Amino acid sequence: AMVTLNKGDEVILPAPYWVSYSDIVKLAEGVPVEVPTSIESDFKMTPEQLEGAITSRTKMIWFSSPCNPSGSVYSEEELEGLAGVLRNYPEILVVSDEIYEHINFRSKHASIAKMDGMYERTITVNGVSKAFAMTGWRIGYIGAPEWIAKACTKFQGQITSGANAIAQRSTIEALNAPVSKIQFMIDEFHKRRDILLELLGEINGFNLNVPEGAFYVFPDISSFFGKTLKGTTINNASDFALYLLENANVATVTGEAFGNPNCIRISYAASEDELREAVKRIKAVV
Repeated sequence: AMVTLNKGDEVILPAPYWVSYSDIVKLAEGVPVEVPTSIESDFKMTPEQLEGAITSRTKMIWFSSPCNPSGSVYSEEELEGLAGVLRNYPEILVVSDEIYEHINFRSKHASIAKMDGMYERTITVNGVSKAFAMTGWRIGYIGAPEWIAKACTKFQGQITSGANAIAQRSTIEALNAPVSKIQFMIDEFHKRRDILLELLGEINGFNLNVPEGAFYVFPDISSFFGKTLKGTTINNASDFALYLLENANVATVTGEAFGNPNCIRISYAASEDELREAVKRIKAVV
């Protein structure tokens, strides 16, 4: 964003989105344009919504697949639908955040950069923090048109200088390893997802979709709005998340942080026992 946006440029953000996207756009003096999605559409933006959000000031569309916080994954057909709209606007760049690429319960990962006419203007963002459990190594990377990659290199050189050599060498080994090396983690996340969906599905008021990637569920809990639980009036998702923290000692994240005020995010990057205990506590207070 810092090397591509000019002041006033608009960036389309399908909501929900990762919490930093909007602030990064603002930091670059751009204008975030949120496109609300819902659980009924599996939290994915349609071609019609994209077309409706484009103006003469649109510079970029920025989204993730698999998505944090919703776990939604765009199929090849869905990405082709978005690409079909964007082909009419060759000046618009695309930022595709694919950090959860391998934590994907679909048959295969799809990337918008592979669609006709998209490779030359897509910035694919990835890293090793999620699939390879290397969060502390702080390594990310992009695949982008040469002019953008060179500009990013200059910018990074003035901001962070560069990643340490040991982390870079370790990342090379991780990326060159076969996916089979991490399949056991993917299978475990898949199992935990199914367990959590089953348990949460037993709670009245939790409206759930089936996330196809990452390690989060993003239930719509708006049915609790306006109700009073144990003397606490729930007006919004922030109230509900705070209520669960104070009354059940269960930590969730309000959907308002992700651009969706009706939901909360629950991570299943925890043990099966912890997930079962968490849902047990939630049941006891709602």
